[in-house]
Amino acid sequence: MLVSLIVPVHNAEQYLEKCLNSLLNQTFLKKHPKDLEIILVNNNSTDNSLSIIDKYVKKYGKLIRRLDCTKKGAGAARNFGVEHAKGKYFWFIDADDYIASNAVQKLFNLADRDSVDFCMLDIEYVFPNSAKSKHLTALDNTNKTALKNLVRYGAGPYQFFIRRDFWQQNHLAFKSDIIHEDMELIPAFALFVKKFNSCHEPLYFYVQNENSVLHQQAWNGKPFDIFPALESLYARFKSEKSITKYHAELEYFFIWNLLVDSAEDFKRFKEGRPGFKRSRQMLKTYFPHWRKNPYLKQKPLSYRIRRRLSYHGVVI
Repeated sequence: MLVSLIVPVHNAEQYLEKCLNSLLNQTFLKKHPKDLEIILVNNNSTDNSLSIIDKYVKKYGKLIRRLDCTKKGAGAARNFGVEHAKGKYFWFIDADDYIASNAVQKLFNLADRDSVDFCMLDIEYVFPNSAKSKHLTALDNTNKTALKNLVRYGAGPYQFFIRRDFWQQNHLAFKSDIIHEDMELIPAFALFVKKFNSCHEPLYFYVQNENSVLHQQAWNGKPFDIFPALESLYARFKSEKSITKYHAELEYFFIWNLLVDSAEDFKRFKEGRPGFKRSRQMLKTYFPHWRKNPYLKQKPLSYRIRRRLSYHGVVI
């Protein structure tokens, strides 16, 4: 088996068929009909997702497998999928997203040609019922600062076509009990990767789903998961004796997550306001001189002022 596509599925009935059809429409299957597997990890779905999964398994049983993961969260479902994957490479696909028809073939060629640990790819954001567009560019693997950039980049798991040996030999896994599982793990790829390729073509289409766990409509406490995620990430770098090497990049990653991204959730909900104090305490503990961060200094004055306001819990 050459490639495993791992799809965590939790209440994705609205998007799942489009996702699965894009996986089944791969040009890779014409050349390698027996070397691709699609692993659908049912993660406690309560809507019609399970019947959709079973319909596709019944029709494409030689190609599609259903697994049931009772642990909650996309991280747990992805880990479960990797444990059962047979492919030399694997790729995480979210159930509400879809991929280009030549995606698997192109990424496999790039990864296998140079025996890299992973291939990083461009992402195209899809905004339903909107003309808005956004393109996320993969890091340049030829850049001497590529690994430093990876630490502060904030990539999602779907942006990597990964060699399974790389994952297993370095004992990589997502934390299974938080929503910021990617923030806790992806930057740590820089600690272990020996070689990677870049694909500067938008092969993955990231649908902005307002019902996803990252777009909550009511307070559920999950935004506070950023704190154990960053604590665990720091511990990873410390255990590998790499804090000094990546200090500025880690520091900026903390700044962005605490004073930009999570701050938006904290200010949206009254129950989230204590997050500002916790962010302030975390920065005091890990990066007390964050204001002097070289990446932050490159930002416009207005950006830096807003970060200071977030640090003090000022909501604007």
